[in-house]
Amino acid sequence: MTQKPTILMLGCFDTKGEIFAFLRGCLSEQGAEVITVNIGVMGSTALFPVDVEANTVCEAVEENLSDIRTKNNRGLAMEIMGRGAAIVLKEMYAHNSFDGVIGMGGGSGTYVTLRSMQNLPLGLPKICISTLASKDLSEQIGVKDIVMMPSIVDVAALNSIIKPIIQQAAAAIVAMCEVDIAKTPISSKRIAISMFGNTSVCVDRCTLLLEAKGYEVMTFHANGVGGKAMESLILEGCFAGVLDITTTELADDLFSGICGAGGQRMEAAGKRGIPQIVVPGCMDMVNFGTQQSVPEKYKGRQLYSWVPTVTLMRTNKKENQVLGEIFANKLNQATGHTAVLFPEKGLSQIDAEGNVFFNPESNQALSKSIQHNLKSEVPFVNLPFHINDLAFADKAVEMLLGMMNAESQRD
Repeated sequence: MTQKPTILMLGCFDTKGEIFAFLRGCLSEQGAEVITVNIGVMGSTALFPVDVEANTVCEAVEENLSDIRTKNNRGLAMEIMGRGAAIVLKEMYAHNSFDGVIGMGGGSGTYVTLRSMQNLPLGLPKICISTLASKDLSEQIGVKDIVMMPSIVDVAALNSIIKPIIQQAAAAIVAMCEVDIAKTPISSKRIAISMFGNTSVCVDRCTLLLEAKGYEVMTFHANGVGGKAMESLILEGCFAGVLDITTTELADDLFSGICGAGGQRMEAAGKRGIPQIVVPGCMDMVNFGTQQSVPEKYKGRQLYSWVPTVTLMRTNKKENQVLGEIFANKLNQATGHTAVLFPEKGLSQIDAEGNVFFNPESNQALSKSIQHNLKSEVPFVNLPFHINDLAFADKAVEMLLGMMNAESQRD
């Protein structure tokens, strides 16, 4: 970056004006321009110019700052400020207003800072100095590339411990902005694919075929975090097509497994209108932790220890009927080319003839449920293969490329 980077600094300027003034000074010393956004509901600061005040943040979600103060509900206030800041930052980024964002705080400040970063794209530098940095913040961080820096002491007043931390954070984010990273385009040569150990043979074959044709394949582990990351990047426009081979996260969401990806799983490609091939890969299983961690109501079910810390539960006919309906209803909302491929001889490595989860009747219940609930415009293709048969992967790739070709000709 040849010109000065512009850093957006946000925080509760009502109670922490002095410490944010120091951060602003550190950013300026590093050669950065600074834009400031106040998320403090009780007032502001005169120690430095504030570009976006808290009332503007509230108005972004049609709330009134005076009403928030009157209610005297801190949790509600932070929830509103988080939503508002996320909208404000997204709009400012769309106008190329800043090159990186930094915030800091305790519990409330950290919550709003992390929430505000959720609408910002992968690759944009993001730093949060927090008293909670050493705790599990996976839910708040989500799939975003946010750098957490422990404040060690409370983010309340300047002292000899927190000063160098703030100085280092300021230097870090300015340096991050100076790295010349090419913007990620909407590439006609980039494809997302989901996998599990139980579908890796299929995914490896698909990847080999696609790379041989010049495509870049990005693989996402269907462990919950991976599914969320894939959906997020699809929505950001990073892919031209999706091979959703492993949709097991739907089963974990429904039955409280450890690999749930949330209610938006299997929806992003449909919203973007990009071609997708979807397979009920590994929907023969729900993932739990150790044997001891399996919920009591499932203790008598067919269980299999994949590794000592992962216990798989075989889905049954009744559960697959429900899963099939959920699966189909998600795809019914798709606006782009979509097709379902169903491997008749098994949905996972351990759902194969002679293996522990082989159960054709349960799989048939899933197949019938998907077909019954899937709208006629979405092709459902039964294939006489196991999911890890090379012929199945070949067909998946062939169909996806056919869809993508049709899409490009339409454009």
